Amino acid sequence: MAVETAAAEGEGGLVFHPMDQFIVEPLFGDGPVHWYTITNATLWMALAVVAVVALMVLATSRRATIPSRGQSIAEMAYGFVYKMVEDVAGKDAVGFFPYVMTLFMFIVFANFLGLIPMSFTTTSHFAVTVVLALAVFLTVTIYGFMKNGTKFLGLFWVSSAPLALRPILAIIEIISYFVRPVSHSIRLAGNVMAGHAVIKVFAGFAAIAVISPVSVVAITAMYGLEVLVAFIQAYVFTILTCVYLKDALHPGH
Repeated sequence: MAVETAAAEGEGGLVFHPMDQFIVEPLFGDGPVHWYTITNATLWMALAVVAVVALMVLATSRRATIPSRGQSIAEMAYGFVYKMVEDVAGKDAVGFFPYVMTLFMFIVFANFLGLIPMSFTTTSHFAVTVVLALAVFLTVTIYGFMKNGTKFLGLFWVSSAPLALRPILAIIEIISYFVRPVSHSIRLAGNVMAGHAVIKVFAGFAAIAVISPVSVVAITAMYGLEVLVAFIQAYVFTILTCVYLKDALHPGH
């Protein structure tokens, strides 16, 4: 849905659509978008994957005692995510580290690439974030039953609560569990989309001479905030993944 904002200036007017930047369009031609169509979203997701490979594979291919900048960044990212998995989900969750690391790096690069002018922010679309969240949800649920069997259902039974309240709490826990992929995906897409839309609004007002200086300052401040949000949202998505993995490994309350 496009949001139209108009600022009258004499007989003319300034009209801009902050949500137009999120429209998925074919990369070649002007036809309709099908599931097999190569779009701007496809391009920027592919660039995110290429960026991850460039950092984690190419930059570390010539490992040295005195690391290069690329190797240093890759090693810091590796250590950061590994410690997160170990601290939050436990040492027995380290087997999921490659998956969690892939999620974190893809979201980080997709978020940062979306900050490039004229780019496309793939993580602003629920079609992308829902797939990522559902993959986590299904992985956790399937592995939880594979590892624990019916004991995994203990996740929904609050044994520390009074017996009379346990059935009610079980219903709440079940609802909460199945809402996870919704909140997991909306949190990422919503925050990314909101920030980019606000920047576009300020950019539209920058064309008005009277408020142009204020608009430029606001854009700069928002852009700096979005750089921070790009990392924080990747971190939040990843740490929640680790929390959910902990539930699959240790389902008992």
